[in-house]
Amino acid sequence: MDKVKVVKIEDRIPKLKEHRKQKANRRLIYYLSFFFLLLLVVVYFQSDLSHVKKITVSGNYFVTDNEILEKSKISTKTKYLNVSEEEIMERLEDISEVSSVSIQKKFFNQVVIKVSEFQRVGYFRKENVYYPMLQNGKMLEPLKKNERPVNAPVIVSWKDPEQLEMMAQELQKLPEGIIHRISEITHTPSSNSSNQLTLFMTDGNKVVTSISKFSERLTAYPSLVSELKPEEKGTFYLGISTRFERYNQVEESNEKN
Repeated sequence: MDKVKVVKIEDRIPKLKEHRKQKANRRLIYYLSFFFLLLLVVVYFQSDLSHVKKITVSGNYFVTDNEILEKSKISTKTKYLNVSEEEIMERLEDISEVSSVSIQKKFFNQVVIKVSEFQRVGYFRKENVYYPMLQNGKMLEPLKKNERPVNAPVIVSWKDPEQLEMMAQELQKLPEGIIHRISEITHTPSSNSSNQLTLFMTDGNKVVTSISKFSERLTAYPSLVSELKPEEKGTFYLGISTRFERYNQVEESNEKN
């Protein structure tokens, strides 16, 4: 039979002591690491390192950066980890001009606010005061005395709010290039149509049409004008059929008679 190797207890004691020492050292390192990590977290939250370092606002035109920052309630004094994307979005979407918002948190402690605004499709004029009208039909606070309507037509002689909302919806369907060619839109109801409109164009022409299918009919305006001679100016009647009448055409027919 093979002899069984016997290990004396005296030989095992140093190894047991070494194993226990290593285990105790590992436990000490773990506790120390946890303590320093906890200390770092405390220091981080108590220092400026935990604050938002940079806020970027983009996509806004009519609403200023300051308005957005004030409404969002975040600043470089805000704790980065306390920034709630959902809460900021809810606050900013309360602004009438804002249609949608996206919030992005980036390294290192940066917050990016991207805004989409409703388009201003017109300016409603009442007693020489201009109220910006959004594409959703909402009216904003009037322009200041030193401000003037830009990049959208002036809308006058409107009494029915529902018709005005319909007008806003039609205007938002138009390409921006055509909107810029409209100087003024006047509600001119007739015995045949309560929705009749007269448009004064920036090129000197007039357009008589109606709210119904307004955007569809106005889309053809550039091609209609291109068929005229440069010196020709007059009124386009855009309805079931299209007709053009020069400004001096009536005078010429009267002179012949």
